[in-house]
Amino acid sequence: MDRSNGTSSTVGFILLGLSAHPKLEKMFFVLILLMYLVILLGNGILILVTILDSHLHTPMYFFLGNLSLLDICYTTSSVPLILDSFLTPRETISFSACAVQMFLSFAMGATECVLLGMMAFDRYVAICKPLRYPEIMSKSAYVPMATGSWVAGSITAMVQTSLAMRLPFCGDNIINHFTCEILAVLKLACADISINVISMTVANVIFLGIPVLFISFSYVFIIATILRIPSAEGRKKAFSTCSAHLTVVVVFYGTILFMYGKPKSKDPHGADKQDLSDKLISLFYGVVTPMLNPIIYSLRNKDVKASMRNLVFRKHFIQ
Repeated sequence: MDRSNGTSSTVGFILLGLSAHPKLEKMFFVLILLMYLVILLGNGILILVTILDSHLHTPMYFFLGNLSLLDICYTTSSVPLILDSFLTPRETISFSACAVQMFLSFAMGATECVLLGMMAFDRYVAICKPLRYPEIMSKSAYVPMATGSWVAGSITAMVQTSLAMRLPFCGDNIINHFTCEILAVLKLACADISINVISMTVANVIFLGIPVLFISFSYVFIIATILRIPSAEGRKKAFSTCSAHLTVVVVFYGTILFMYGKPKSKDPHGADKQDLSDKLISLFYGVVTPMLNPIIYSLRNKDVKASMRNLVFRKHFIQ
């Protein structure tokens, strides 16, 4: 990178975070720290029960374990940096650390989009093709599906990160965000970013548009099949097997659509308030959603609750 154009690998960036709102920093530090601990505990327990309980060695819980691991990795890539920014005004991050953090957060987000689509397909087969479920969703099928989700997310993150970090950056290199969020970093570039915009548009279509369409079509067939079940008890039981996944999908994609789809204010006097709003919405997406996932699955899934009770009982019995 040309040093005369701005940032070099030895200079890095300055993260503003909430430095313009010091009264909010202490409150959010405690709040985010507590949420992060809940994320680690809740998702860690889900991973543990899906590994230890042989009754949960099924495609659905294999995907659930991957989702929990994703949530832990995603928040760990950003939350420690966010917490540090609350304690250190104008937190400085090196060029290489910024690239790693951007890659990890982008990779985890893209992987989760694909993984939620894989989970929708699993629920479609379970409800619409129950007799063929063991054949279609065999171990030789669902393991490569999960692996492919991780690989696809990592590849697109590598492409987007390399394209972004090869740009020359100008000015004071201040990122008006908690982390090295790719859109915030691109605003600092003093070169044509049309290639970045095109590549991100293609990535959004592949990792947001296609999974949303796939999930939507899957649930159209799922709901149609459930409605044809003659008994009310049968319909309730069938819907309960996919209600947790559907809730997670609504929370995950709903937050993304709200974050990127809401109209931007044209009032220059409201720019500061809008920046604060954008940061807090991003914070919600990055922390609250991963915290809700294990809560949703544990509250709405009898098998997971039973496994957690058995795990606790076994621990006390051994002691």
